[in-house]
Amino acid sequence: MTKVYGTGTYDFKRHRVAEYPVEIPDRPPEQKPGMNLSNSITLEEIQRDRLTKIAAANWAKTTDPSQRAPFNPNLVKEIYETELLVKGGRKPVSLQRVMILEVSQYLENYLWPNFDPETATFEHVMSMILMINEKFRENIAAWTCFYDRKDVFKGFLERVLRLKEQGRSLSTAEKTNYLLFMINAFQSLEDEIVSETVLKLASLKSWHSLSLGRFQMELCNHTEERIKKWKRMITKEAKEAKERREPFNPSSMLEVKFLRSLIEEFLEILDSKVFFQKQIDNQDDHPSDSRGVEQVDDACLLYCERFMEFLIDLLSQLPTRRYLRAIVADVAVVAKCHLSVLYTHEKGKLFAQLVDLLQFYEGFEIDDYNGKHMDDDDVLRAHYDRLQAFQLLAFKKIPKLRELALANIGAINKRSDLSKKLSVLSPEELQDLVCNKLKLVSKEDPWAHRVDFLIEVMVSFFERRQSQREAINALPLYPNEQVMWDESLVPSINYSGEGCLALPKLNLQFLTLHDYLLRNFNLFRLESTYEIREDIQEAVPHLLAYINNEGDTAFRGWSRMAVPIKEFKITEVKQPNIGEVKPSSVTAEVTYSISSYRAQIRSEWDALKEHDVLFLLSIRPSFEPLSAEEAEKSSVPERLGLQYVRGCEIIEIRDEEATLMNDFTGRIKRDEWKPPKGELRTVTVALDTAQYYMDVSDIAKKDAEDIYGTFNILMRRKPKENNFKAILESIRDLMNESCIVPDWLHNIFLGYGDPSAAQWTNMSDLLETVDFKDTFLDADHLRESFPDYEVCFVNPDWTENLHPKPPFRINLPKAFKGKPHALPGNAKSIVPTINHVGMDDTVSKKDELRVEAYIPPDPGPYPQDQPKQNSVRFTATQVGAIISGIQPGLTMVVGPPGTGKTDTAVQILNVLYHNCPSQRTLIITHSNQALNDLFEKIMQRDVPARYLLRLGQGEQELATDLDFSRQGRVNAMLVRRLELLAEVERLARSLQLPEDVGYTCETAGYFWLLHVYSRWEQFLAACAQNEDKPTFVKDRFPFKEFFSNTPQPVFTGHSFEKDMRAAKGCFRHLKTMFQELEECRAFELLKSTADRANYLMTKQAKVVAMTCTHAALKRKDFLQLEFKYDNLLMEESAQILEIETFIPMLLQRQEDGHARLKRCILIGDHHQLPPVVKNMAFQKYSHMDQSLFTRFVRLGIPYIELNAQGRARPSIAKLYNWRYRDLGDLPYVREQAFFHKANAGFSFEYQLVNVPDYHGKGESAPSPWFYQNEGEAEYLVSVYIYMRLLGYPASKISILTTYNGQKFLIRDVINRRCVPYDFIGPPSKVTTVDKFQGQQNDFILLSLVRTRFVGHLRDIRRLVVAMSRARLGLYVFCRRALFEQCYELQPTFQLLLQRPDLLALNLEENTHFTERPVGDTGRIHYINGVEQMANLVNLKMHEVYQERLVSYNYNYHTAYPPVWDANELQHTHQNSTSSNNVSKADTSSTSAAAAANGDVLLDNGSKSEAQSMDNLTNHNEDMTLESNSEGNNQVDIANDGGSDLPLENSSRDEDKMEE
Repeated sequence: MTKVYGTGTYDFKRHRVAEYPVEIPDRPPEQKPGMNLSNSITLEEIQRDRLTKIAAANWAKTTDPSQRAPFNPNLVKEIYETELLVKGGRKPVSLQRVMILEVSQYLENYLWPNFDPETATFEHVMSMILMINEKFRENIAAWTCFYDRKDVFKGFLERVLRLKEQGRSLSTAEKTNYLLFMINAFQSLEDEIVSETVLKLASLKSWHSLSLGRFQMELCNHTEERIKKWKRMITKEAKEAKERREPFNPSSMLEVKFLRSLIEEFLEILDSKVFFQKQIDNQDDHPSDSRGVEQVDDACLLYCERFMEFLIDLLSQLPTRRYLRAIVADVAVVAKCHLSVLYTHEKGKLFAQLVDLLQFYEGFEIDDYNGKHMDDDDVLRAHYDRLQAFQLLAFKKIPKLRELALANIGAINKRSDLSKKLSVLSPEELQDLVCNKLKLVSKEDPWAHRVDFLIEVMVSFFERRQSQREAINALPLYPNEQVMWDESLVPSINYSGEGCLALPKLNLQFLTLHDYLLRNFNLFRLESTYEIREDIQEAVPHLLAYINNEGDTAFRGWSRMAVPIKEFKITEVKQPNIGEVKPSSVTAEVTYSISSYRAQIRSEWDALKEHDVLFLLSIRPSFEPLSAEEAEKSSVPERLGLQYVRGCEIIEIRDEEATLMNDFTGRIKRDEWKPPKGELRTVTVALDTAQYYMDVSDIAKKDAEDIYGTFNILMRRKPKENNFKAILESIRDLMNESCIVPDWLHNIFLGYGDPSAAQWTNMSDLLETVDFKDTFLDADHLRESFPDYEVCFVNPDWTENLHPKPPFRINLPKAFKGKPHALPGNAKSIVPTINHVGMDDTVSKKDELRVEAYIPPDPGPYPQDQPKQNSVRFTATQVGAIISGIQPGLTMVVGPPGTGKTDTAVQILNVLYHNCPSQRTLIITHSNQALNDLFEKIMQRDVPARYLLRLGQGEQELATDLDFSRQGRVNAMLVRRLELLAEVERLARSLQLPEDVGYTCETAGYFWLLHVYSRWEQFLAACAQNEDKPTFVKDRFPFKEFFSNTPQPVFTGHSFEKDMRAAKGCFRHLKTMFQELEECRAFELLKSTADRANYLMTKQAKVVAMTCTHAALKRKDFLQLEFKYDNLLMEESAQILEIETFIPMLLQRQEDGHARLKRCILIGDHHQLPPVVKNMAFQKYSHMDQSLFTRFVRLGIPYIELNAQGRARPSIAKLYNWRYRDLGDLPYVREQAFFHKANAGFSFEYQLVNVPDYHGKGESAPSPWFYQNEGEAEYLVSVYIYMRLLGYPASKISILTTYNGQKFLIRDVINRRCVPYDFIGPPSKVTTVDKFQGQQNDFILLSLVRTRFVGHLRDIRRLVVAMSRARLGLYVFCRRALFEQCYELQPTFQLLLQRPDLLALNLEENTHFTERPVGDTGRIHYINGVEQMANLVNLKMHEVYQERLVSYNYNYHTAYPPVWDANELQHTHQNSTSSNNVSKADTSSTSAAAAANGDVLLDNGSKSEAQSMDNLTNHNEDMTLESNSEGNNQVDIANDGGSDLPLENSSRDEDKMEE
């Protein structure tokens, strides 16, 4: 039966991988300890490195185990001290040395196998910490290798926690590395052993370290349950101590002192070690004149930043926050950080931002004990209660604070007012108030004597904090220049992962929904900021700004996306709304000219429309161009001359004659539209009111420059990349609403509670009886789908059915709930209560499952009445997914490549529609392509087309004659209305009634009631009395004349029962017809197109499909239209950002305080690539690329994993099916003949081809991250040409690579070597692995590019995608010596390397057809390298040339026969004979030179012959390339239509390679 999996060590790993450029100084190949690698170092130089040699001698897998040296702790110590230990500087570890050790599998093969918790040295533990940190930095699975010895792993973690107890003092770099390990551990709470070990550090026991006053205050502020819990814990601890015969001393416990001691250590470093005095001697050699210059210790600075990150992480998830917040408040970490010198120092900017973020999370609006969110009213009420209690205390016991005690709340709300009121107290009185009366800090605190500290503590505790909602509403949605180039907020692309950032993280859990939204809002806003910044940096330099003679900015150049502004003026500033200070709206007009653009770019500017986002830039370059040295030191804005950036949204756009352009509001009718006139355009824009208020306030208060008088550039962006504002507005609107997630999903969504709570087996309102319609093809299919049950077929009257046929109804008993959806025994969860879901599978006797086989009613006499039938034979796992999907609750389906995710989703929709016809379903996908694939399959099922609706811009790409857009559906309904009314008129004629009953839908409705339905009731009554007459139905059926045009006679007159069934079918046809007319009635009453379209979307459609982007963009419109839906099905959900998954759940308003959503079906594959996040820092540091689907898997939420693939050969599927549980093959791929035939011309169906250095060079990088490998490109294209010459269709071949640089290089090679020849042409697609996700092809040629470091292919998800794209043939071109060493890739590359790493060809096969079985290699011809493959290809090209030349001559002379004499004929015959006897060896020797130059033509070296071939390929468009073995079979070429493609059309082929 279907298995439902939870997380396990095998299911999900942290495996986001990225790589970063590293500046590495040059050095000779032989290395000294501690030195770095050369930036241009090759793999051979790495292999000659000292560490590589040590690895080869001690732990490398490639070394014979008998020759490896035994484990030596001194070697670990020596490597740590010479290679890993850093004495000072910003970096806590030598990154390059760690990378080499990590690549050599130092941790997996040496440190871990030889680790003993009892005997391991300090250096051994620290080395393991460093290697684990490196794995986290590269975002690959860090804990995988430890699960072979779980007990030892737990001992390792315990040893780490007690590392500082060994008496050895750690350097600052070691403390930073230790702290980073703790950060990573607390971010891995989905790992059972890690969470069990580290969570105890933040347990209730940690409160033993609180000061007495804080402890009393915390207990008093909480419920009796907390006090009882504390007493029970104390009693238990005392009892355990007594049993051990030890004194009860809580302060010695690790859980008590660990976090407190870490905090105190941090405060000591912050207070005394961050700054140091550097002595500078006077030049006059006077020692007395020497002076000290205060400098920042970079290592201490990094430690402080990392510690802030550590505390933020702990306070931002409830399990660690609950008890830690009291300790942070007791020590007053935030107040001490605010008063530190570093907080205001220029180098402490990032530290200050992190402190502010820590302060935010310390005061977060949540009840720490029960996790309940506190709304603004709750927070304000708590604030007033605190102030009131303080005023009462002051009035009674502190006479000096009488004024404060009698002041109103508004007078002491602010920080400045409260500080002023407290300043009247003496230091002693202030200390007594804070430490003794209020007990905010302990009087033993070293800072307790500082007045500024005591006031800071008081103010921080009593001031009114700005709420999340107020902060988000006051924040501009558009980024400005200050945010754009703040590296701590929006890091540049060269973020290495070594430092921390002032960014929120998306990890497993969130405090509240508001916390979730706020983090996503900030990250999405900053990610958009990064993309906008990149666009500005791309567009502005093309303008060539300079200062003219008048001292104004002018522009010499032009930019496609940016245009100079002719005039800018603010036209209207409206008064603020009640309760706000910012204006309600600010409107401006911008005038610009498009005269300098050509027609295509003009049309792009003229295509701007309402709601598009533009950016106003102020450019003011320096008068003198910056020197090279100045440019290197200057910031990007300084180099661009960029002063200000402001965003705006288009309201309307007018041409030179002030005529409205691109109006979609109906103000201009379609027939009145005219092309825009002139070259000037005036855009009315809405400015960001929050940003405008801030700018105007700065002008008034700080006498700042008027920004709005300086704008001189208007910039646009590509429409698909410019939807950020609408999504940010949607998130902000959600924060301002009472955001309701269904109760059954709320806790799971935040990451708490029982992960299986939302599974259908634990839900109420289940569908007890499910009609599966066409899900099962026959009775055997149903039995196969329920192997754990004894299936018993019954009739509707519950008698046994011996010959059952579909359709089937299944009555799901309650005992059925847990069994097919139980977690396997080795599945784990962070919540223990999940184990109750599992059931014992060892029961010998199978339970009985009663299945009702029923005969469906006759659908009607016409062909269009017959329901569409499913033809997919679903597996048992797919049936389990269908059962779960149609039941209420959360269903998660993991679909490995080729396992029928879409078919399963469509059948869920189909069965759901028929079982719950009144419910509406929303379909969401990531891409238009996936949505169209899903939608096209829905149309092939028994769901009426009138209930289907496709929203968004992608409906034009649907491969169907029907239009499923809103307008298309409205038109279809109107056309259908006319067709149905005509049928009503025909029915009236057949009944000899007036035909005016078909005038409107309303009159048709009356006709149904008065004449149709009444006749049917009379007929039924008559039939009841004449059931013994076989011909009665045929004679008396009242609508017999109407159905006289059916393809087959309706009634036979031989059987009353059969004729009665047919009569009911006819009546069902009539009933459906009038039901459709009733549905058309609304379109008859509504007159405007917009009203009809809105009615269709909100009332008529039962299945509405859109992309996640469209849902986010149009959320406000959906809410206004009262859009409703009951079910949400999300395809590609592992590729969708968290927030873009969340928004579709909330496209409707709540009903009576409850969410309407009943089902949420997420279908995806977390083992494939995640959502695309362009900025590496947001992807790597903030985990923004984590999808909701992936997070749910990490949380241990049960899922169903489809387990049979039908895409690839079973042998190819083995390259990636190790990543999944029990992934097998469908019978289709085991039985179909073409899966068992070999690939013609190749000895193997898949192979790894080792590519050595080409012209002495492996990988290269013309610019950062633009990796290329010329050898692999040339080799791969040669193989492609070889396949085309054999006759493989170009449409069946795709070329993939792992880097954009290689993609462009391969395209260049193809344009040079393939496109000029019509019989070769370009392949179906040349793209990256990432872009090809979700697609497939028969043959894949894959280039892995890298020769120095493995790079981002270490992300196993990228490897899975790369290996799973091919159906019949996969050929991987790479550097074997590099990739075979990679630990993460071992399962795949071990299979690949079981075959030779030289390309193995079968040269005896000359066409793409072969009868050779796939296991038979035939006679193997090995290719030794790039040059030999090029020689082979050029030889075959020469043969093709000869054949085409002969064919051309024959065709030419047939059309124009020459008059030859006998001597000429004899001479020609002799030449052709000698030409045909040329050996292959002769031609291959002459072709080598051309191959070296990269030419495909390797003939006799004659330019004239090459020229003649070029002429040949262009001259006769009707020429065909004949097959060598089958003379009649023409070979498909690039366009799969024959070889008659003219050369001048090759540019179209080049376009096919683009995505």
